[in-house]
Amino acid sequence: MSFGPSDRRYAVPPQQPSGGARSTRNRAIAIGLSAAVVAGLAVFGTYMVLETSEAEENRAGGSSAQDGKQPGGDKSNTGGAIAGLKSWDAAELGRNHSAGDVDYPMTPPVGGDHNPSWLNCDGDVYEKAVPDVNAVHSLEHGAVWVTYSTKAADADVAELAERVRSTPFTLMSPYADQEGAIVLSAWGKQVTVDSADDRRVDQFLAQYVQGPQPPEPGAPCTGGSATVPQ
Repeated sequence: MSFGPSDRRYAVPPQQPSGGARSTRNRAIAIGLSAAVVAGLAVFGTYMVLETSEAEENRAGGSSAQDGKQPGGDKSNTGGAIAGLKSWDAAELGRNHSAGDVDYPMTPPVGGDHNPSWLNCDGDVYEKAVPDVNAVHSLEHGAVWVTYSTKAADADVAELAERVRSTPFTLMSPYADQEGAIVLSAWGKQVTVDSADDRRVDQFLAQYVQGPQPPEPGAPCTGGSATVPQ
């Protein structure tokens, strides 16, 4: 069967999307794009928060080891060799535990046999003399022992006490039998100074608080003996 020209009026024209359908599709596209932008901003914001948090944590960790204390003291004035530094061969310093007294060849001692209980050395300042045998055990753990005699000025003693309290792995006590006014001792290392503002104080703390010299670096400086015999 064939149709003539007059029958073309019955042909169905292609259906065009209505204005409502176009509007709905456009809204869907806009919503999709908006969601993608929001998701991207959220990811970027999370990244920036994490980066900022990590940076602040790194700054906090670098400025304070624990309770606001500065490991090794002030490191801004610590370069170079320490003038007058005395050193002993660490291999020749005994490390046995002893329940009794020990005769040390140097004053204050810088190593040797010692009491099984270390002296607390987390920035601890003792007002009275402490037993050598307990303090030497602290040196074995990487602590620096600051001692002073009656030759030290009161102002220097106060300044040193403040510095020790802010420095973990240090302890301080009077020591009547030492020759110099102020002595800083670590395992196998020692230096004598006349005042608290001597550059060598900062040098010694920076180089030997948890330095390379102790036989047991990182061993605790708390949980030991916190009392001094009367």
